[in-house]
Amino acid sequence: MSIELDMTRPKWRQVADILRARIAGGTYPPGSRIPSVVALTGEFGIAAVTAQKVMRALREEGWIRTEAGMGSYVMDQPPRAP
Repeated sequence: MSIELDMTRPKWRQVADILRARIAGGTYPPGSRIPSVVALTGEFGIAAVTAQKVMRALREEGWIRTEAGMGSYVMDQPPRAP
């Protein structure tokens, strides 16, 4: 079952906002692994390319780091939520 997203806003932005809120709220604490692209596609009902865009945005903003073959992890000191 996927989470309902607002069809009037870009899906990748909405999913990125949700993940930022989860990180800021402690659902994914510093150093913890966040869901994979495959997991995001299932949870949010989005395409893999959309989930990859989410991950890229979070990496560029300093929220997560990705280790090849291992997954993506919350930075030890992620930025503060806006």
